[in-house]
Amino acid sequence: MRTRNPRLRDFGRVAAVLAGLLVTAAAPPQMPTTPGRPSCSAITPRGLTLSWGASTDDVGVAAYDIYNDGNKLGEAPGNATSKALTGLSPATRYHLSVFARDAAGNVSPSSAQAVCTTRSGSDTQAPTAPSGLGSSSVASTSARLSWTASTDNTGVTAYEVRSGSNVYATVTGTPPATSVTVTGLACDSPYTLTVVAKDAALNVSAPSNPVSFTTTSCAGDGGTPSGITTISTGWSIPWGTYWMPDGRTALVTERDTFKVFKVTPAGARTQVGTVPNTVTTDGEGGLLGVAVDPAWASNHYVYFMHTASEGNRVVRMTYNGTTLTGYTILVQGIKKNRYHNGGRLAFGPDGHLYATTGDAQTPSLAQDRNSLNGKILRMTTTGAPAPGNPFGTLVYSYGHRNPQGLAFDRNGRLWEAEFGNNYVDELNLIKPGANYGWPTCEGTCGVSGMTNPKATWPVSTASPSGIAIVRNVVYMAALRGERLWRIPINGDTEAVGTPTAYYVGTYGRLRTVTKVPGGDQLWLSTTNADNNGGAAPGSDQIFRVTIS
Repeated sequence: MRTRNPRLRDFGRVAAVLAGLLVTAAAPPQMPTTPGRPSCSAITPRGLTLSWGASTDDVGVAAYDIYNDGNKLGEAPGNATSKALTGLSPATRYHLSVFARDAAGNVSPSSAQAVCTTRSGSDTQAPTAPSGLGSSSVASTSARLSWTASTDNTGVTAYEVRSGSNVYATVTGTPPATSVTVTGLACDSPYTLTVVAKDAALNVSAPSNPVSFTTTSCAGDGGTPSGITTISTGWSIPWGTYWMPDGRTALVTERDTFKVFKVTPAGARTQVGTVPNTVTTDGEGGLLGVAVDPAWASNHYVYFMHTASEGNRVVRMTYNGTTLTGYTILVQGIKKNRYHNGGRLAFGPDGHLYATTGDAQTPSLAQDRNSLNGKILRMTTTGAPAPGNPFGTLVYSYGHRNPQGLAFDRNGRLWEAEFGNNYVDELNLIKPGANYGWPTCEGTCGVSGMTNPKATWPVSTASPSGIAIVRNVVYMAALRGERLWRIPINGDTEAVGTPTAYYVGTYGRLRTVTKVPGGDQLWLSTTNADNNGGAAPGSDQIFRVTIS
């Protein structure tokens, strides 16, 4: 009788195991979605309560794990969205993150961090109340407040401007300033505000004396371009423009040189750095949009969208007012191509970052909600899906071909400009979860479930890139059309009036238009040095347009 070689038997067992592994590898496990941004409450010297937005999973979330940096502090059941953490150290800063876990052990990406400091175990003395609160420079949407400093046994670390439980502004520093311009107010509206002081142990003073004022009347709707002035020359494809929160300078990107400049209102420019890992596509890729964090005064974050070796990215860098440093990837996996890369960034009034992505010359991606292409994305400042996104992912709207214009109106509504293919370009009013039709529809169509644009143009007269809104009027920069379009919004409705064209053929291809803070003005930049313009590098300009 023949005996089977034991080595062959062992080899067969190994082969079977490997085959099983290969089968497993072909079907990667599905992890839970990222938990929503956590926040702290009920802070004491030895504990706090951490809350977060729920994750979802194909079979259900089993538990949430809570970490301080790399150390696990606790866990909560899968149906919970908060956890009381005890046994903490007094006067200690914690960097708290939440991970969702399912029954199979699959773990979600990390949530954003909540940075929370426990109260001091010994300091229970609150600062004295600020005094002498007064207002000045009251405008339609802002007012300047000043007060006399508080005192504290360990030192005041911050002041908060409040109306009831609403915080309108926070002032920090060593010591914090005793004045601030409160912005984002409603026009023609009464306000009564107070100021409180806080110390390192988070003791809060009694409120100051109240100050009452009424913002001035709303600026009238309408206005037209009444004058244009060249403020800066020598540019090579200035692609993105974004004003700093204080309105003293703007950041401007150059697409093909990968350089970033700060520019004064008078047009003086200084290079502040380059964005690393950027590549060109010999078309429409490169260094594209820029946005500045609304909390830049405290975190110094700025954001860029650029083309990299593997695709398009949204990244974060640090800008101290002079130099760019650091580099953190927030979102990648956005396919690139020579054309149709999108690239515009903008912060919304909700504090979240919006980004436009093109279809990368692959039209089917625009309808694929699992793809990041052909979309408007909405994210937190860590790159996570923003709370309230319609599909629980980064996707905010879809069915876009090559969107490059973003602007918010006075009601917080998002408007978008988009390149068409052969027939018409579009101006869209963006709503969460809406499908804007591409590639099934180009322009207006009657297909169920698809959202029609608010205005369209023949591609020869538009090819829109940037948009801006001044006095309830959308201004749209046109590349191929070589003109600035003016499109009035009809009051607070969703309809628009008849578009009018300005500067037709006068300045060439117009790329980016941006509202100038504090006035009825626009900055308008050309892109004549790109492949389609054919002008020499250094031939592009930035103009200031006055609206009256």
